Amino acid sequence: MRFLSALDTSASGLTAQRLRMDVIANNLANVNSTRTAEGGPYRRQTVLFQARSAGAASFRDILAGKLEGGGGVRVVGIAQDPSPFKQVYDPSHPDANAEGYVSMPNVDLVSEMVDMIAASRAYEANVTALNASKSMALKALEIGR
Repeated sequence: MRFLSALDTSASGLTAQRLRMDVIANNLANVNSTRTAEGGPYRRQTVLFQARSAGAASFRDILAGKLEGGGGVRVVGIAQDPSPFKQVYDPSHPDANAEGYVSMPNVDLVSEMVDMIAASRAYEANVTALNASKSMALKALEIGR
């Protein structure tokens, strides 16, 4: 049933965007962390998405127009941003090097907030699509009465 695949697609988007918001929140929480368990400052993380395939369709299905909708999205992994750390001059900081510079995380507060807003809007769009699919399914069931 096609409406079930629409629900599955929206649910995968909701899950992916929630994880994206969690990673962004972690980045924001560590914006000033100069020392981690691995050593060195915190390195910004990003979520990698990949499209989920809806399944292979036969040639007969393609000709008949029986194509399923998209398969949604899945998270491939969480990657670390390789951009260089910011160097801040603060000789009194405990993590300062011999020249007095401290390596700060490569997290940009403004870009993280923009990413958070984008993830939030994508989450809202998936909720709207999910509710629309649910409403259409309920209306279809009412036709049979």
